Amino acid sequence: MTAAALVVIAGRPGSTNDPLGIALAQAAGKSGAKLEAARQNVIAANAATESFSVTSAPKISTKPAAGSTGGSTGGTVPSGPPPNPKTAQGIAYNMLATFGFSTSQWGCLDDLWNQESGWRYNAENASGAYGIPQALPGSKMASAGADWATNPTTQIKWGLGYIKSTYGTPCNAWSHETSYGWY
Repeated sequence: MTAAALVVIAGRPGSTNDPLGIALAQAAGKSGAKLEAARQNVIAANAATESFSVTSAPKISTKPAAGSTGGSTGGTVPSGPPPNPKTAQGIAYNMLATFGFSTSQWGCLDDLWNQESGWRYNAENASGAYGIPQALPGSKMASAGADWATNPTTQIKWGLGYIKSTYGTPCNAWSHETSYGWY
């Protein structure tokens, strides 16, 4: 048979001792003492957080929600610094203005060509699409330069021109890609 007891313990006003905690720790032995020590740490941490005050408001991001295309004037706000100019991404980022695109379109273009080719100039899929922008057929890019098969800059130039003439902006192309699985 198990017996249970209800004990009411009242502390003195202004006392720093916790009579309930002390009673429980004594009744439960060594494991009770460990539990009481952990309980006191939680109480102390709670008291410490109550003494904090807000000194400034957090900055709110202006980045659009996931899936937002930003229409023809907006776009995904780039995160972090621009890409290394020596990479294909850096070349494309620096060419945006040449095609009349603001850098706010960068995130969409990066997402688009990451999905299409992983930014590899020699990416080829089963249907024959080729290069960074996945031109089909790849030889279409010859209009941007004879070195279309091996030069990322030539492919990017052709791809940005294709996006501008077909979709208006990289974010519109990315929106089409996410809706239909191709652009």
